[in-house]
Amino acid sequence: MDKFNVIIVEDVMLELRGTVEIFRNEIPEATIVGTAQTEEEFWDLMSRTTPHLILLDLGLGGSTTVGVDICRKVREQERPVKVLIFTGEVLNEKLWVDALDAGADGIILKSGELLTPGDVASVLSGKHYVFNQPILKKIVRRFRQSVLSEYRRQEAFVKYDIDEYDEIFLRHLALGYTKDMIANLRSMPFGTKSLEKRQAEIISRLFPGSEGERVNVPRLITRAFELRILDVDDLEADEE
Repeated sequence: MDKFNVIIVEDVMLELRGTVEIFRNEIPEATIVGTAQTEEEFWDLMSRTTPHLILLDLGLGGSTTVGVDICRKVREQERPVKVLIFTGEVLNEKLWVDALDAGADGIILKSGELLTPGDVASVLSGKHYVFNQPILKKIVRRFRQSVLSEYRRQEAFVKYDIDEYDEIFLRHLALGYTKDMIANLRSMPFGTKSLEKRQAEIISRLFPGSEGERVNVPRLITRAFELRILDVDDLEADEE
């Protein structure tokens, strides 16, 4: 790794000293050109120098959003600098997303394996989304859940012979549309009578052996959610 300059932003003095020691002992290529415990101190440093790397804590002065704001402003200024988040916010996943949306190059959680020379080298070399093991485990778990959920949905479409018009019909019923309203959608080439017949056919598939049993719309929609034919996070209406 080539020599580089870094600014460390951390408001807890004990953690700041610990981070400085990590660089001194583990990453000798780094020259710490300044440390900041407040946003004001950080911008004062940035007015006098442009480092290669900013190691940025998300929480400053009791606020968990200051670090995100700093990252966003650095990106808006188009500074040629890498921003690596080093945070103790190990449970606030929304904050991680906000930091990435603000332009952070990676996030290292202060949990388990801490900042390593490899993490720093990856960011400086231009790699995006640099994470350490604690956050990677959560990302992989979420990815696995997402893939399995989509797979189960695809299986349900095949098992119950659901086509795209069935899905459109059920989705809009879940959104509170009447059959007349659904028949007027651009994506639906069927009239109200045809939709009534389609509803009966769907019921026969989702409730096998229910001949003669009355299945109302709320029960049908509930069944569609249970079978993952409908996704509660993907309920958007088509153009009318």
